[in-house]
Amino acid sequence: MQSDALLGCVNAYAVASAATIALWLAPVAGTSAQAQTGDNTAVDSINLGARGAVAAEAPVQIAPPKDGTASPFEFSARGGFVTDYIYRGTTLSDHRPAAGAAFEATAFSILYASSTIASVKLPSQPAAEITMGGGIRPKLGNVTFDFGWTRFLYPGESAPPGTFAGIDYWEATARADTKIGELLRVAGGFAYSPNVSNTGAWSKYAAFGLGIDVPHRLLPSEFSVSMTSIVGYSKFGSQSVELGGFPLPAYLNWNAGVTFSHKNLNLDLRYYDTNLSKENCFVLTGDPGATPGGSIDPVRNPEGLMSRWCSATFVAKFWFALN
Repeated sequence: MQSDALLGCVNAYAVASAATIALWLAPVAGTSAQAQTGDNTAVDSINLGARGAVAAEAPVQIAPPKDGTASPFEFSARGGFVTDYIYRGTTLSDHRPAAGAAFEATAFSILYASSTIASVKLPSQPAAEITMGGGIRPKLGNVTFDFGWTRFLYPGESAPPGTFAGIDYWEATARADTKIGELLRVAGGFAYSPNVSNTGAWSKYAAFGLGIDVPHRLLPSEFSVSMTSIVGYSKFGSQSVELGGFPLPAYLNWNAGVTFSHKNLNLDLRYYDTNLSKENCFVLTGDPGATPGGSIDPVRNPEGLMSRWCSATFVAKFWFALN
């Protein structure tokens, strides 16, 4: 029962993702709503814990259209790989490499629909992680807002005996991004799910990020470099009685790194960590490779199992973006 709850959690956090083939996106084409034409603006904002194994960690630059005209419909695609798929501080790939892809279509620089697909290694053994979502990105002055909804799907689950499957769920998000001067970026966001990973527990996630863009005059032509740091906090309600009825452990996660971009090629080097103990990491994730020897919690972790899925990790991520 305990391990069921754990598994649900891992996948709940497994919602990270890399992107997918959403045919329903086909009618529209374009880049991110923030990728306005003409001034080499950012395609992506600071990643506060977004889905996608190849989600951009920092804003990357695009060139303006050759004909100088803007289209009401835009489309972007991204694909690549990471040495470890980390989502809000926990690994979704058992600290192993993962690959992913993502698509986004926008209309009139405010409406968007997106989809991702990523390889994962989770307790319920899904074939992949798929997300589908959409929302709006209005602007007020120099602040861009994002109000969205995402459905997380884990097809092909074949959970071993004693593990929890059927972890599909949805999450609503709200965030704001702005740039202060030439160099500094600031972002903040909040996410909520009423039934994270179908465990019966609600989840709330708040995050704040800072970024510094190296001035282009200091870099070679068509290069950009961004340094970003993000702190997030996750809090949960109690799981269903069938899964133990106890609240999942709240925790802080943080990361810091640097992103290098040249045309449509991007490389991110980043350090991730959390304040979760190895015992609470097991409670949160249901890591099937957890080992005994930790502190015993009669309710949440009676065997004192310890997981390394929430430990400090250095990750290299490479992806290409098409706009």
